[in-house]
Amino acid sequence: MEALGRLFDIGVGWVPVDLDTSNGATGKRIAMSGADAITFVVVTGVGGAEDLVLDLQQHTAYTSGTSADLDSGTSGGVAGTTDLARFHIKAETALDNDETWVKIDQTAGATASECTVVGATYGTQQKLVVIEVNAAMMATGYTHLSLNAAITTSTAQLAACLYFLHELRYQRKPVNLRNLLNPPAANA
Repeated sequence: MEALGRLFDIGVGWVPVDLDTSNGATGKRIAMSGADAITFVVVTGVGGAEDLVLDLQQHTAYTSGTSADLDSGTSGGVAGTTDLARFHIKAETALDNDETWVKIDQTAGATASECTVVGATYGTQQKLVVIEVNAAMMATGYTHLSLNAAITTSTAQLAACLYFLHELRYQRKPVNLRNLLNPPAANA
């Protein structure tokens, strides 16, 4: 069996977008009912010196409902699962797979749901950013997650985001994987 459907499933957060033109990107929602964890992967082109803020959101429904920051203060209280203040990054003028991962710890007082890629450090580099979240971090009643990007810049910066669901609760052939937005609904 392939890894897709057995080990992971993939969804889209946002397709390649010019963060300068749109001043950010609103991430699409993804249901967490079929997986215990998700890895958000953001890839960006070279930009300016402005900070890129990646903001984790939780939602009570696949559309409408209530939305809130995925914040360590609203966690379900599972020990060891409340540290959202870190992420990993690979960065270089031109990414070519010889980079190593760097763990980034947020500064004290930073919003727990946000991961800030500091423009002064990484603005002139291409970036690969990874944020891992356990479904147990979600507050009671929340069923979906998304990742938004915010930046105010005068420099074009292309970016895309993919969601990798893993620790799948149900392993299936890729053609039988469930709808990632509204799992009970038929795929459109």
